[in-house]
Amino acid sequence: MNESERTRQRERLAARLRAKVEGAHVLSSAEELKPYECDGLAAYRVVPLLVVLPGSPEEVQAVLRICHEERTPVVARGAGTGLSGGALPHEDGVLLSLARLNRILSIEPDNGFARVQPGVRNLAISEAARPHGLYYAPDPSSQIACSIGGNVAENAGGVHCLKYGLTVNNVLAVEIITMEGERVTLGGGGLDGPGYDLLALINGSEGMLGVVVEVTVKLLPIPQRAQVALAAFDQVETAGQAVADIIAAGILPAGLEMMDNLSIRAAEDFVHAGYPTDAAAILLCEVDGGNEEVSEDIARVRQRLLDSGATEVRTASDDVERARFWAGRKASFPAVGRISPDYYCMDGTIPRKHLPHVLREIARYSKESGLRVANVFHAGDGNLHPLILYDANISGQLELAEQVGGRVLELCVEVGGTITGEHGVGLEKINQMCAQFPPEELQMFHDVKSVFDRHGLLNPGKAIPTLNRCAEFGAMHVKAGDLRFPHLERF
Repeated sequence: MNESERTRQRERLAARLRAKVEGAHVLSSAEELKPYECDGLAAYRVVPLLVVLPGSPEEVQAVLRICHEERTPVVARGAGTGLSGGALPHEDGVLLSLARLNRILSIEPDNGFARVQPGVRNLAISEAARPHGLYYAPDPSSQIACSIGGNVAENAGGVHCLKYGLTVNNVLAVEIITMEGERVTLGGGGLDGPGYDLLALINGSEGMLGVVVEVTVKLLPIPQRAQVALAAFDQVETAGQAVADIIAAGILPAGLEMMDNLSIRAAEDFVHAGYPTDAAAILLCEVDGGNEEVSEDIARVRQRLLDSGATEVRTASDDVERARFWAGRKASFPAVGRISPDYYCMDGTIPRKHLPHVLREIARYSKESGLRVANVFHAGDGNLHPLILYDANISGQLELAEQVGGRVLELCVEVGGTITGEHGVGLEKINQMCAQFPPEELQMFHDVKSVFDRHGLLNPGKAIPTLNRCAEFGAMHVKAGDLRFPHLERF
């Protein structure tokens, strides 16, 4: 579609949509569209054909029906905090923002759940439930801004996912609208139901199967007490081994997070959390529950950390210090942004036992590429978030950062892990899907999508690579003499 055709299509489609969406909520001018050109992965930018902000599920239905009739691609967007390009617009499509669907519909403390619209912020759910002594467990670092619809789309986790699980473990029901405009409820009030587990399927589906318009989330009692220990280490590998030692001891922390020296110093300068800036790495290990249980567990954690080589172990003396310890970790991404013009955030997951090896390899990639890497991650479940620092103003540095990031993800696959833990595949990791899955499984993903969206209009070009794309990826590795992925030889 050339520019004149795009302009005519924009005007005609905007007129149809404005007849269905109340108010000035169909955006079409260049100035209105520009703010929506990317999500949290700002390296990739595309200006959409139109942006629509529906104010009700019925308006979402109407928009999708029109776009289905017009065969116009649709990309659903929440708060835009995603880090994999999952909400990157389609240049010939509609960017469907759910920001106005931001109501908490009900809090039901006796039944232990809340019904919310997709635009509700993650943290707002816990704030609304707190008067009832309840909270919503998944807590991504972006929880002050990220929305629950996006959390469902990416199956978000957070610093407490080790004990309490990801979004999929804390959602009871989801109402979606299909590309053809049909409203479907998946799940229900019970813990399980008959038939296919479509609720699990929709969590992490990255907006490719339907548009979420309502979510029923599980609420948990606020623990009687929580306490966090901060342990310093003189080697990153020693800290990685300490993670495995804690889990092997039968301790299940509420959260177990790791930061290396670069991220420690950045966070300390930004938040003043009281971190030891001379440490090669720190672990934050939190336990929660009843008073006696926490006292016993925190003592075991402290001893295990010392036995594993910690040079120092501090225990938060009160909730204020505990909050400060966590504030540094949760602000680590923006903190790193203060020491580099740009950074590329990865999201691979590995078996915990391979942490020391993978950290050594990441350090090697950093040295060979000349790009600094700050490691911040959910160590307890092996979810790595290496931040690759670069300067987009220097020619070739973005491409180099992408190469280093791709190699990190491929390393995760090599050691038995996956290419994403909570950020999703989006556009960022689509090549590495070819490293993780053989052709038969990729075809199955395409088949599942076609059941929900037979014309491929929802978030096209994301998450699932074509087999032709994987053939090109495999040929590239073979040409380079890189045969680490035997199943690519099938292409």
